[in-house]
Amino acid sequence: MIPFLDMRAINAPMKKDILLAIQEVVDSEWYIHGQQVTDFEKDYSAYNGVSHSIGVANGLDALRLSLQALGIGPGDGVIVPAHTFIASALAVSAVGATPVLADVDAQTGLLQSEGCREIWDSSIKAIMPVHLYGHACDMDDLLDFAQEKNVPLIEDCSQAHGARFKGQMVGSFGRISGASFYPGKNLGAFGDAGVVTTDDPRLARKVRMLGNYGSEVKYEHEIKGGNSRLDEIQAAILKVKLQHLEGMSENRRKLSTRYSELLSSISALQLPKAVPHSQSVWHLYVIRTPLRDQLKDYLHDYGIQTQLHYPLPVHLQQAYADLGHQRGDFPHAESYCQNCLSLPLYPGMSESNQFEIIKGVKGFFQNLKK
Repeated sequence: MIPFLDMRAINAPMKKDILLAIQEVVDSEWYIHGQQVTDFEKDYSAYNGVSHSIGVANGLDALRLSLQALGIGPGDGVIVPAHTFIASALAVSAVGATPVLADVDAQTGLLQSEGCREIWDSSIKAIMPVHLYGHACDMDDLLDFAQEKNVPLIEDCSQAHGARFKGQMVGSFGRISGASFYPGKNLGAFGDAGVVTTDDPRLARKVRMLGNYGSEVKYEHEIKGGNSRLDEIQAAILKVKLQHLEGMSENRRKLSTRYSELLSSISALQLPKAVPHSQSVWHLYVIRTPLRDQLKDYLHDYGIQTQLHYPLPVHLQQAYADLGHQRGDFPHAESYCQNCLSLPLYPGMSESNQFEIIKGVKGFFQNLKK
């Protein structure tokens, strides 16, 4: 069986350095808020071209703390795309605000100003674009709209470490941004971890206090905070992997290019499309076809694992039944969820495995014609 994701293949080139980094933390006997976190935050800020990075416990917390730092809370609405992993909406709910769902672009599956404008109301206090599948949103379009409405952008970069729009890193456009380092992400830890980035020193200070019991000085608590901290071992691992991120991203781009070139002749298949002037990091390679379920079953029997990202849009999740939406409210998001299929793509995937995947996809559609 060709795996959808092979963590051993991803981590193998870095394994020795990662083990040394973990040993260094163990030997230091300092496991929370130590030098590894400080160094990683500095390196991540430099990589992303931002002034401040704050390590937190996970990606959901990164978005939640970003919203809290901006003062978003009960009675406020935050625009979230209807097609995203549910954590984007859950972060809004976690601060007592309301996710205001917007449909996505039919071609890219990403949030754009047109979808925001269609559902705009006076309760909306922020916009949360999600750089889904590793593709950067059109940030000119969204920044212009946010400026027009005088609300901040909070970028969800959890699937797009290293993606760029017009040469600028995602996570450096909004007032504040959050990202996950879940193991399967392009920059993945060996457990849960996350980060907040911003150029605003006041927001950075607020996020850091909110994640550390509301405190900057031990036993002195300025605000009501909680506990959401990046630990030393995860920071040490991420520091090593960050040095390899550009190389891993380039590997992903080569794999995606090969998929697109060799699958482009299948007229019944819609291939992924990035926003113009952007550079994707291809967290996922998501094809679309009305025959998605049949293709998935065929590939499984052929010996290929695939995944669905995502089979149910936010507005049709039971958790958000209280928003009062129904099927048909966000047709582009629903179309993605009904037709999408993610093919295996990860750094270290062999050419032979990829050619076998392509052969399997082509075989399915060739059999349809017989």
